[in-house]
Amino acid sequence: MILRALGFLPVLLLSCLIEAKLRDFYTFKVVNSRGRLVSLEKYRGSVSLVVNVASECGFTEEHYTDLQQLQRDFGPYHFNVLAFPCNQFGQQEPGSDKEIDNFVRQVYGASFPIFSKIAVVGTGANNAFKYLAEASGKEPDWNFWKYLIDVDGKVVGSWGPRVSVKEIRPQIADMVRKLIIKRKEEL
Repeated sequence: MILRALGFLPVLLLSCLIEAKLRDFYTFKVVNSRGRLVSLEKYRGSVSLVVNVASECGFTEEHYTDLQQLQRDFGPYHFNVLAFPCNQFGQQEPGSDKEIDNFVRQVYGASFPIFSKIAVVGTGANNAFKYLAEASGKEPDWNFWKYLIDVDGKVVGSWGPRVSVKEIRPQIADMVRKLIIKRKEEL
């Protein structure tokens, strides 16, 4: 009986490995700022910078300005900023999804996707952010926490708000450059 039970162990381990391999950031679905369910699968094959954002934070102006510049410079080359408003840190994102979307687009000219306001930590945390924290080993502790995601949905970097977008721009540029070269070689 024990041997028979042990025979299932490799199958169970293989099943867990397959499930873990299939799980990545792009396998999640989230709600956008207009209330529509969006599969992050649409971003697979692109490099993404996922950021929990807030409209009334001391980091707001610098980060939104630099995030929009990244989107403008690299967006045409399979790169996306993915913004997730969060009100958990200092209550600095009090507006509704519509108010947040309007503010970011009008004040900063944001052309990147803005999703529905979510929790990024704690028991009510959004599943996509739970994955990011688990995969990176780093959980957001303030607004403008940044996760860099590769074309396969794997976390390749994580930075807090004191690390500016300009500081991580070279790593993003390198990933986008390699993606462009790879796509040209595939032609």
